[in-house]
Amino acid sequence: MIMSKDIIIISTADWSNPFWTNKQHMATMFAKRGFRVLFVESLGLRRPTANKRDFRRILNRFIKGIKGIQMVRENIWVFSPLIIPYHQFPLIRSINRKILSKMIRYYLSCLNFTNPIFWTYNPLIMENLQALNISLKVYHCVDDLTSTPGISSNILDSAERQCITSSDLIFTTSRKLEERCVKLNPKNTYYFPNVVDYDHFNMAITKGPIPDDLSKIPAPRIGFIGALSEYKVDFDLIYEIAVKKPEWHWVLIGEIGEGQPGTKVVKLKLPNIHFLGPREYQTLPAYLRGIDVATLPSSLNPYTASMFPMKFFEYLAAGKSVVATDLPALREFSKAYMVAKSPGEFISAIENCLIEKGPDRVFGMNLAKNYTWNSRMDKMIEALIEKWAEKTNL
Repeated sequence: MIMSKDIIIISTADWSNPFWTNKQHMATMFAKRGFRVLFVESLGLRRPTANKRDFRRILNRFIKGIKGIQMVRENIWVFSPLIIPYHQFPLIRSINRKILSKMIRYYLSCLNFTNPIFWTYNPLIMENLQALNISLKVYHCVDDLTSTPGISSNILDSAERQCITSSDLIFTTSRKLEERCVKLNPKNTYYFPNVVDYDHFNMAITKGPIPDDLSKIPAPRIGFIGALSEYKVDFDLIYEIAVKKPEWHWVLIGEIGEGQPGTKVVKLKLPNIHFLGPREYQTLPAYLRGIDVATLPSSLNPYTASMFPMKFFEYLAAGKSVVATDLPALREFSKAYMVAKSPGEFISAIENCLIEKGPDRVFGMNLAKNYTWNSRMDKMIEALIEKWAEKTNL
């Protein structure tokens, strides 16, 4: 008996999110390898607020939910579950579990999925497996969810422990996440850092147009691409540098308050800080083409201590000089970027990059070539096949 090529991916992000993460990329990679994918959108781990964005999201989820599954690409179907996003209450978790299990079983039947692989980014979901005929259970641990604002950390911590213990395979994206998972399931835990679509982002090094909204901003342009939320980005750091270096223009591309609706950016309303909003994935190389120095001005807190930013290898693949705060996950790649432990060091690092005294950018591009979606997928599928053979005694 060969390994099933049907897979359920339980995401913590919606398919349509403009900034693709592991979840959408993995679904796409599996589909390209001939797998059939049922992509289950975010179950709403964070408690909703009275924010207009959360209200719009709930409305959009309701509209998508009543439409049923939608085929978004060849071999990929998206399911938007209609559940109650208050997971801190046992009764609601029980209701959600029954609703979700029933709906997943129904759609698996509609798609004729057989003995699917269960691939989750959400540890709470393991409670739903009892009624499903699953061949392999995989936990892809890409974030410290217990440190995310608005999430019930006690419930998630307990659920994650159970998830790690009961999973056939655990893939982690940072050493710190690996250390946590190894304690509970040492035999089946693997460390595979985040990776990059190298060919896509490497287009930034070729000659081509720069988007109009970016070309209007004076150089030098200091760039950041990603979620603009306080628990991820050090706004005070950006503000201090912008005040001390008014001739530098910060270009911030991303959704303000993504994952943290209460995020305030009033302090950053300066003439040399430019918010361009989110941009489509396909356009990012063109924006990187027009940025002089790429940055990761990440906040340092329990969440980012386990975070491996996907933008790191994307910046390198784009041939950019990179300056970042001291993120633990990036330390093993210290030769490829400049680390800054204070605003003064951040300024000095940017100055060096602007005069080509930073790390060799060709070295950075060559490093990024070793961390591609295809290379990581090869390793993951090899681990899946080995575990399948072990379980079926082949």
